Amino acid sequence: MKILIITGMSGAGKTQVIKALEDTGYYCVDNMPPELIPRFAEICAKADDGMEYIAVVTDVRAGENMFDEFSDAIGELEEMGVEHHILFLEASNETLIKRYKETRRLHPGAGGGRIIDGVKRERALLSDARNRAEYIIDTSDLSSAQLGAKIKGMFAPRKDTGIIINVMSFGFKYGIPLDADLVFDVRFLPNPFYVPELKRSTGLETNVHDYVMGFEESQRFLNMLTQMINFLVPEYIKEGKNQLVIAVGCTGGHHRSVTLAEELYKFLKSDDTSNVNIIHRDIQKGV
Repeated sequence: MKILIITGMSGAGKTQVIKALEDTGYYCVDNMPPELIPRFAEICAKADDGMEYIAVVTDVRAGENMFDEFSDAIGELEEMGVEHHILFLEASNETLIKRYKETRRLHPGAGGGRIIDGVKRERALLSDARNRAEYIIDTSDLSSAQLGAKIKGMFAPRKDTGIIINVMSFGFKYGIPLDADLVFDVRFLPNPFYVPELKRSTGLETNVHDYVMGFEESQRFLNMLTQMINFLVPEYIKEGKNQLVIAVGCTGGHHRSVTLAEELYKFLKSDDTSNVNIIHRDIQKGV
C-alpha cells in the first residue's frame, strides 16, 4: 500500500490533482484532518478490495494546529512501515489572488478580509510542511489540463520500475520551468513567428513543424539531442532517479520548442517507453 499525502496552498490545484489521481486508480479523500491519516491507513490496509494506491488531501482547513498534527501523523506512518510520499502544491501570490477573484470564493485563511492577507498567513503556516515535501509543484503557469497530465505522469501506478520522463516545451519569456532537470534552448533556430502565414500557428501544426525541421541545424540538433538523451537516461536509472523533466524552450513557447519537444517525445516513445509524457506549458498563451 502506498499513500500520497497532498498539501499546499489553497487555490494551487489540489482538486485537479485529486481528479487526475482518481482517473489513474487511486482511492482519494479530500480535506482529511492529519491525525486521521494513520487510522485511515490502517483501515485501507485491512480492506478486502486491495486498496493499493491512496491519496489524501490535508491542509489549513484542518486548523492552525495542522502542522503539529501533520508531523505526528507522518511519524506514525513511519512507525507502521507504510510507504508514503508528500506532494506540496505551490503558486505565486499573484496567481492565487487571481484565481480566488475569478472564482469569487472566500480564502480559508482570510477570515473575511483581504485575500493577500490570507495567502501570506497560509504560506507561513505551511512553511514546515513544504520543507518536508518530497515533491513540490508550482502550478502558477499550468492549466488544469497540464497539471492533470503532469500528475498522471508522476504518480500513475505502473507495473515497471522504469523512469518517468516528462518532455516540456516552454517560452523563455515566461520563465524556465522550476522542476526542469535538463533545459535546452532552441532560440538559435529560425523563428516561424516572423513568417506571416505561420505566426498564429503552433508547432503542433504541420506547416510550422515542416518549416522548423526543414533546416539542417534543426536536424543536427535533434540528432545530437537524442544521442545525448539515449546516453543519459540509463545513467539516471542506475543512480536511482525515478523522474526526469526535459524542458525545451524558445522565445514564446509556441513554435520551435513545441516542434522539437514533439520530436523528442516521438523518439522516446518509439523505444516502447510507456512512462513518457509531453506538456506544452505555454502554447495557449498569447503570441
